[in-house]
Amino acid sequence: MASAPALMADQGRTIDPDEEAAFLDAIDRWLERSVIPVVMHHDHNDLWPAKLVDEMAEMGLFGATIGQEYGGLGLPATTYAKIVMRISSYWMAITGIFNSHLIMAAAVERFGTPAQKAKWLPKFASGEIRGGLALTEPNAGTDLQAIRTVARRDGDDYVIDGTKTWISNALNGSCFALLVKTDAEASPRYKGMSLFIADKRNGFTTGKKFDKLGYKCIDSAELIFDNYRVPSDQLIGGVEGQGFFQATGGLELGRINVAARGVGLAEGSLRLATEYAQQRHTMGKPIAEHQAIQLKLGEMVTRARAARLLTMDAAEAYDRGERCDLEAGMAKYFASEAAVENSQEAMRIYGGYSYSKEYDIERYYRDSMLMCIGEGTNEMQRIIIAKQWVKRNPA
Repeated sequence: MASAPALMADQGRTIDPDEEAAFLDAIDRWLERSVIPVVMHHDHNDLWPAKLVDEMAEMGLFGATIGQEYGGLGLPATTYAKIVMRISSYWMAITGIFNSHLIMAAAVERFGTPAQKAKWLPKFASGEIRGGLALTEPNAGTDLQAIRTVARRDGDDYVIDGTKTWISNALNGSCFALLVKTDAEASPRYKGMSLFIADKRNGFTTGKKFDKLGYKCIDSAELIFDNYRVPSDQLIGGVEGQGFFQATGGLELGRINVAARGVGLAEGSLRLATEYAQQRHTMGKPIAEHQAIQLKLGEMVTRARAARLLTMDAAEAYDRGERCDLEAGMAKYFASEAAVENSQEAMRIYGGYSYSKEYDIERYYRDSMLMCIGEGTNEMQRIIIAKQWVKRNPA
């Protein structure tokens, strides 16, 4: 298994290139040894990949972006994006198991009290406690301020009631960053929102796993809170009313992750299409020699490369500590659309075989559309991009 790469001491989020290369090489060996042989079986049967999860924990992926002082790898966003691209080019779904978890961890690391960081982050980093982010509700997706889950103070506890939906790791996770309303009358609405570290205990149950088109193996389900009591010291930051900004503060890294997944899907689709186009013969020659197929491959390789460059540009801005909602939005928008378009073009190159579950390409097609919806729809991304562009370029 891979060992934690050594980070340069003077810049905590800069990694030595040789150490990064060694870590990525270890990821490649793991993919070849453990992931590729089982992906089709797990995907077709929608099975939780317990063995792979254990191996990801052993490699340190559940602590990839958590600081080394808490037992994490402390990787820069650029390295993290490359890891996600590598894995997603073979099986995108398993990256969601540690991505949602790391967004939860980032909320605690960035906004938590010293006691909260000391208690929770080492267990998050090791994978002893795994979970995700609980924001979405049946009537509140993009509009987070419309959530209805409420928390009321009762002595040393808060009592929480409400329902979250489409939560990744819902069944197999044990702890979630939970967004609630602590003041339902606050105006503007975001001032009444708070974020809790919500571990599973009495009053916290899960609904059935959703049967999804793609993104198999990672469980997506409802979280149900009925008179759920959580200690007040699990209010992230210890102050009410900060939850909206704490929850959305991780969206830049989350969008970089989704962009990296899109890159992986786009590059993986290109890889499969390129291989097949050289193996499949029609009219006495490989279809890669037919101009119609060459036009498709030319577009696919350009699209995948542009998506990678946009994603790395956003990750580099994030690592510099700059505001990068414009860059992250562009990367997420373009890379996710590239995933859809490349997987569709690969399906056309495969022809009738693309419709068979005996070939991997159909999984890329099924998985790709999620990237256009998750972590903020692409319609919303374009609005964010435009607003930030205008703000940066006043007349």
